[in-house]
Amino acid sequence: MSNQKLPKWFTGELYKEGETVQNRFSGEKIELTAAELSMYDFIMGATLMLEMGILKEEALEFGAKDLKKGMDWFRKNNSKAYMVLLD
Repeated sequence: MSNQKLPKWFTGELYKEGETVQNRFSGEKIELTAAELSMYDFIMGATLMLEMGILKEEALEFGAKDLKKGMDWFRKNNSKAYMVLLD
């Protein structure tokens, strides 16, 4: 899966290496590629901003759309990791 490409709309940081990530609730771990880790951090950051109300009202819809697009990308590119970390 090292040939994964992040979508053009992606505005997060692109990591050079992947790493093992742990589900914050279940403790289950899974290895992610650099692209997957980049998208995972983007998803988690967007989730945190939406949950904490950090985004201004005019940015809420934009943030929610990017979060959905990120989740869809992750589900398509690594459904197993999606189930472990995000479902």
